[in-house]
Amino acid sequence: MSGVGVLTVHPDEDARRAARGVVNATPGFEEVGTAGSAEEALELAVTLRPGLVLVAAEMPGIDGLETSRRLVGAVPETVVCILHTAAEPDADALAGSGAATVLHVDALTRSALQALWEQHRTQ
Repeated sequence: MSGVGVLTVHPDEDARRAARGVVNATPGFEEVGTAGSAEEALELAVTLRPGLVLVAAEMPGIDGLETSRRLVGAVPETVVCILHTAAEPDADALAGSGAATVLHVDALTRSALQALWEQHRTQ
């Protein structure tokens, strides 16, 4: 693998496809997998050891915040970014998720991906 491996976790295939497009179009980043559920994400993260995991905040079953907590516990070297759709996400809930950062899904761009990696990869 060349570059930062990214795992995208979202229940919607179209959203995973959109994230894949941004990730693969960003120099230095490469999608290593996608998951539609928390359980699948945890299994893949432990196996693939991605540098970055993009997790949808809103997911059926185990939500993105709990998924983030579990990912950070299982693969602590991985940077987790919660992708949300709310106008104003619940800051307290997000703070307890263990995620390094939060990003509105519409703000996921090549420059945003590079900036969040630069900011959080060494923390």
